[in-house]
Amino acid sequence: MNICSYICRKFQTMNEKQDTIKMEEAAYTLKAISNGTRLCVISILSEQEEMNVSQLGEQLNCEQSLLSHHLTDMRAKGILNCRRDGKNCYYSLKNKQMVQIIDCIRTCNCV
Repeated sequence: MNICSYICRKFQTMNEKQDTIKMEEAAYTLKAISNGTRLCVISILSEQEEMNVSQLGEQLNCEQSLLSHHLTDMRAKGILNCRRDGKNCYYSLKNKQMVQIIDCIRTCNCV
């Protein structure tokens, strides 16, 4: 069963109060990743496991200040982990299901 089927089935079995709460959580998560740079960060970290801002910036060809803003926000919203080593912060995915959500969006016929 793919993640899209799982999500649909999960929502069908919830009562109205659970449905509202879960939909709000889903909307919060989708808003947090609704940016091309953020989606690319998730995609890269799904393959590289852990990277610092400079490494991500090189791969994305993105200004470090803008990227740092995105990473800080994604960390605050529970999408990324951050490990400090000296002056460097290394980022990794906190929730691996983010990759499944992006794969679902890529493979569905709605885009």
